[in-house]
Amino acid sequence: MSDSLRYALVVLFSSALGLVAVLANRLTERVKIPVPLLVLVGTALAMHALPAVRAPSERVVEQVITIALVLVLFDGGMHIGPSRFRAAVAPILSLGVVGTALTAAGAALMLHYACEVGWFPAVLVATAVAPTDPAVVFSVLGKREIRGRSSTILEGESGANDPVGISLMSGLIAAGGLSAAGFAGVAAQFVLQMAIGLAFGVVGGRALLVFMRRVALPSEGLYPLRTLASSLMLYGITTLAHGSGFLAVFVAGIAIGDARAPYKPEIKRFHAALAGLAEIVAFAILGLTVDVDVLLHPDVWIPGLLLGAALTALIRPAAAGACLLGVRLERNERLFILFAGLKGAVPILLGEFLRAAHVADAERLYGIVVVVVVFSVLVQGGAVPGAARLLRLPMRTVETRPWEIGVRLADEPHGVHRFSVAPGSAAEGCTVEGLGDRVGDIWVSIVVRTTGLVPVRGDTELRAGDEVVLLADPELHDTLADLFGHS
Repeated sequence: MSDSLRYALVVLFSSALGLVAVLANRLTERVKIPVPLLVLVGTALAMHALPAVRAPSERVVEQVITIALVLVLFDGGMHIGPSRFRAAVAPILSLGVVGTALTAAGAALMLHYACEVGWFPAVLVATAVAPTDPAVVFSVLGKREIRGRSSTILEGESGANDPVGISLMSGLIAAGGLSAAGFAGVAAQFVLQMAIGLAFGVVGGRALLVFMRRVALPSEGLYPLRTLASSLMLYGITTLAHGSGFLAVFVAGIAIGDARAPYKPEIKRFHAALAGLAEIVAFAILGLTVDVDVLLHPDVWIPGLLLGAALTALIRPAAAGACLLGVRLERNERLFILFAGLKGAVPILLGEFLRAAHVADAERLYGIVVVVVVFSVLVQGGAVPGAARLLRLPMRTVETRPWEIGVRLADEPHGVHRFSVAPGSAAEGCTVEGLGDRVGDIWVSIVVRTTGLVPVRGDTELRAGDEVVLLADPELHDTLADLFGHS
């Protein structure tokens, strides 16, 4: 095949992949299988069946996945925001750090004693499969969105345990074995990377927020590009300072999540779309590294299935349950968190680290990691919608709203508040006139319901799910948040 034809094949493959990313939610609704798994399996089979498709180098894989993770973590941090993070900071940190370590320890014990894998390779594989990926959970839910703290905890846990897993794997590979001195070195490197990453993330997030608010740009389209470039720059600076760049961008995303800034809705939509595309690209690239023949070996798929089942039914629930002791959660939310620790792109990336470092028997270990991820996404992920219904989790259907109304202002508006009416809140069932009686001097400007715009009169009654835009003194924000159920 000539170079031009091979390049045309690459363009065709890339464009098809882009369409898959755009149509991801529709595909999930129809086939009830997470799209990342379809992409992973599809690219792996294409690699196996088409000689013209070549596996990328280990260096290229690492570089592409690194950029993809930066985009996903930054968007994840913005989606959580400081208010949601503060409300669940204890369980997020507990699950993200302690839970990851406990999961890795349990998986290593299982591999060593049940599958007769040596201690060091067992620890490496266990460390690789410990991080979680809530994006897979939410992808199989389609248009349904989980309400409450369980969603925040799962998102926050993944944002925390991805840097933790990457740092631990890097330290273990550098140590080259298990010893007291090696564990001490891994622990010291881990603490240093986390501390530097946290510090750079906090400072970088605040600096980015000032940059966004004070430095105007000549075009609307440049504002999302600025935050994109800034997040990548923050990763680079933090990594050069020997910190966790992944943790830094996640923390920076949290720092700017709730803050008001010019073109903020456009910025968030841009990063959300980019993160979705990045996840699909990550699974596609990783799929090209999978050798189907290796996966078919009994000493690969049997340990992989056993470990995947053990993580789903025993190891992850036990580790997460221990971390959530003392955390106030509804029983159904707690059970969902214990079950929904799905695996995603990061475990396969960590498995790729083993191949790049030429660890002994790396192909087999990498194959075990891939089988665990496929089991988790297919079996565990496929059961998520049923588990959510069985546990009666508070959920809502998120409908797309392609039409938008709004006004552009040259200066930041003061006293403009936007809330959604939470079910069971004091605002539900209250009239517009009644809001004024409760709070004081306010002016309700817009009420948006699933059926469209609602005429605003004194006797207009608010319903759960309504979006309300109103004018009031900025000091009334906390009072209004309590009234609408956002405390």
